Amino acid sequence: MIVTVLSTFFGVGFVRVAPGTVASFIALPLAWLITWKLGVTALCVASLATYVLGVWSCGQYAVRTGVADPSQCVIDEVAGQWFACAVAPLSLIGFAIAFVLFRFFDITKLWPVSLGERLPGGFGIMTDDMIAGTLAGVIIAALRLQGLI
Repeated sequence: MIVTVLSTFFGVGFVRVAPGTVASFIALPLAWLITWKLGVTALCVASLATYVLGVWSCGQYAVRTGVADPSQCVIDEVAGQWFACAVAPLSLIGFAIAFVLFRFFDITKLWPVSLGERLPGGFGIMTDDMIAGTLAGVIIAALRLQGLI
């Protein structure tokens, strides 16, 4: 069913160990390709479109499974990781920093990331990751302004 395909990002969510981290890692070469071929704006649009699809599909998947935030729902990691990558330079170090920062904020759920997951249904599943991607992006932007990356 399309809800499962989208929510699990084509089955990546069924990986047994650290499915969110695996999804974030898989999102990197896709972000690279989108940015390289179409530009940063296209990556932002892709991230936001993925967010919208994820709100719907993860909300439906959560209702179907009876779990508020199923671990199989990893489309949120893709959307958030892409958002962080949109600020990073198109380089190995830039994307590595985006990956580490995004995963740090997504896993620790530091404020204000924790606010996002309080939202109901698919909004809660998806929004905390977008906030994590935003925080990662802010730090990346600061590093870039300082000429550090």
